[in-house]
Amino acid sequence: MDNLRYIRRTMERAGSFTAVSGLGGMLMGSTALAAAAGAGRSTGSPRWMAAWIAAAVAALAIGIGAATLKSRRARLPLLSGPGWKFVAGFAPATLAGAVLTAALYRAGMCGFLPGAWLLLYGAAVVSGGSASVRSVPLMGACFMALGTAALALPPQFSNLLLAAGFGGLHLVFGTIIAVKHGG
Repeated sequence: MDNLRYIRRTMERAGSFTAVSGLGGMLMGSTALAAAAGAGRSTGSPRWMAAWIAAAVAALAIGIGAATLKSRRARLPLLSGPGWKFVAGFAPATLAGAVLTAALYRAGMCGFLPGAWLLLYGAAVVSGGSASVRSVPLMGACFMALGTAALALPPQFSNLLLAAGFGGLHLVFGTIIAVKHGG
């Protein structure tokens, strides 16, 4: 029995996190497109911040809910070895993004937020996605490229780049994941 437990734990740790939901990604992308439409052009305005923060909270809830549903349908535990690896890789950069958001907003440096959000979310997805299917870290790298562009381009492009990243990339990669990896 001890040998079987050892083999099971080893296989869980070696597996990949397959509960990433393509449909969930597409729904997350839809919240970002709605935020981009309602945020207005003024980066850092209360309306802009409220729209993007609300979209982030909604997307987080959608992502967790969709992963939970997908893992239940597959009859696999959500927080198995690969699931914990995903969370452990994803959480630090996400938490850093939340802290940096508060600091930059308080300092009146909101022009850096779109680039920071895209870069840090991309880093979170690359890191967490290392325990997932190949499309996930690739999506993270695309977010990082858009984050770099957001920091290099004038602020008037910020909302467009946020929509392209959090909206467009989630829609494209969500579709790929749904088709290739079910749901």
